[in-house]
Amino acid sequence: MVFSLSPKFKKRAELLLVEAGLLGQDEAESALDISNSDQLHGDGSNRRFLRLCHLKEPVCILVAPAGEGDDDLAEARSAWLIGNHLRSRNVPVPDLYGWDAETGILLFEDLGDTRLHDFVVGGKDLSHQIDTDLLPSYSRVVEELAHMQYTGAIDFDKSWCWDSPRYDQDLMLERESGYFLRAFWQGLLGRERVQGVEEELEDIAKRTAQAGADYFLHRDFQCRNIMIKDGRVRFIDYQGGRMGPLGYDLASLLIDPYAGLSQAVRENLFDYYIACIGKYTKLEENQFVDQYNLLAFQRNMQFVGAFAFLYQVKNKVFFADYISPALAELAARLQLPQFSQYPIIRSLVKKGIALWAR
Repeated sequence: MVFSLSPKFKKRAELLLVEAGLLGQDEAESALDISNSDQLHGDGSNRRFLRLCHLKEPVCILVAPAGEGDDDLAEARSAWLIGNHLRSRNVPVPDLYGWDAETGILLFEDLGDTRLHDFVVGGKDLSHQIDTDLLPSYSRVVEELAHMQYTGAIDFDKSWCWDSPRYDQDLMLERESGYFLRAFWQGLLGRERVQGVEEELEDIAKRTAQAGADYFLHRDFQCRNIMIKDGRVRFIDYQGGRMGPLGYDLASLLIDPYAGLSQAVRENLFDYYIACIGKYTKLEENQFVDQYNLLAFQRNMQFVGAFAFLYQVKNKVFFADYISPALAELAARLQLPQFSQYPIIRSLVKKGIALWAR
């Protein structure tokens, strides 16, 4: 669906383009003509994206909020404030050219169309992923991830967060394991609540929360939110950032259903991450592995819940293909010894796989 900017939004966008020194007044008016711009599509986001061009050359990306509510404007504010903070720490995010507090319009550097995801799906044999293209690209991502997590936490102001200031037990139960139960088990599959499952999930969340929240957390760190431009990796969609534990974004990257990384690649990258983060902070590796598995479980639950919701409620059929891989990953993780005391959720996931397969 093609969208158009209201006269109010268009006027504010023109001012931003001129104030940022990107275009003159007449050029800005021309660039904001929908016929001279390209509408881009976010994956799960309801925000609106336009590639603005002048003389057929890209100028920037305009991002408009999904609506005019307080949450919409707060999300845009977070993108501006967190983005500028990350750039001040030399984290590879896009340049930010302008933000209008009244409308929530943002102007970002145009990073092109190449995502890390394109390297994964570009005809490669997934059983032989340690090759000259994929592993070096992911290695650079891991290096920059460790840098972002540590330096992004320095002088981070929690008031910049529009959603919540930290990753904690309540968030896990509401937005991750709870999301899985509501959107997938009850919503998509139409099943009744299972007695005792909430108690198991609460115990898992309680254990997971012991990892703390001392580092910058992107919270949607996957291959479709990582761009590659001029040989450099760049991170987008960070406006949900907050303080959190180290292992979450790493798990998000390695178990990413969009990528389907082989076990060999995951292990290689995990080891490399340990070396990279060790340059910033000291880890007790066995403890970190335990925390990583618990955080990967939470992220996996969020994946399944989100895919189910976006497919069933938002009618975004693209996401249906990733439900089965995410469920398979979840079932495999639940076979680890640290989850052996949770028979109800293990059984529920197994039944969910069978029901979804039908």
